[in-house]
Amino acid sequence: MANFFKKLKLRKEIKICRQTIDEIERKRSRSQSALVQAVLLQETPDERDVEWFNKYTGEITACRNHMIDLQKKLDSLK
Repeated sequence: MANFFKKLKLRKEIKICRQTIDEIERKRSRSQSALVQAVLLQETPDERDVEWFNKYTGEITACRNHMIDLQKKLDSLK
């Protein structure tokens, strides 16, 4: 029975990670659009856009890694 509750908790945490990643990706897309536009116009991108893009990319990577760890724990309980 304890495994059942562990599985539920892990599934819930994985779902939260996915939602968080979706939210951060939406935020990152704003700076990504600005960076692509600068490249297409052959301009130097705004440093703030680069900083935001890198910040959000780092957060997405960290969240994905956490989600992978959670999934491994869940898989080991099955």
